[in-house]
Amino acid sequence: MSTNSLGLPLPLPITATFALPLTLYYLLLQSRVVAQRVRTKTIIAQQTTKPTTTSSSEQADPLFIATRSQSNFVENVPLALLLSAFVELNNGSQKILTIALGALTIARVLHVEAGLLVKGNKGRGRPVGFLTTLGVNLGLAGYGAWLVRGYWGF
Repeated sequence: MSTNSLGLPLPLPITATFALPLTLYYLLLQSRVVAQRVRTKTIIAQQTTKPTTTSSSEQADPLFIATRSQSNFVENVPLALLLSAFVELNNGSQKILTIALGALTIARVLHVEAGLLVKGNKGRGRPVGFLTTLGVNLGLAGYGAWLVRGYWGF
């Protein structure tokens, strides 16, 4: 276990390390929402296209995309960091955690930058980011349960 300058243990160094880049990316997503709201003078209302439009080729509303990008991040990343903390507190492999949280960080960026922000909002980064995020969350949950299996008598 790592220690701080006072010699006290740092129980979650991997989770804390990845909290920084993930928070910085979240702040970027949040700033895009604010910028779109200011640009469009929209306080709360959102829609993907004009009600009279049925064309699937029309680009979705930038405010909606910015909001969904931010919301999707908030729907997935806190759970991953919580699961990571459980794994780390139960002496999970630092290498596995680093790989998992590195993959999560890349996945979340790909989901938006190479997915939702690509013309038509259908870039390859979107499914790659989505599936990788699901895999990381499921993997961390399973690994955490496996680490404490002895508690349950397994």
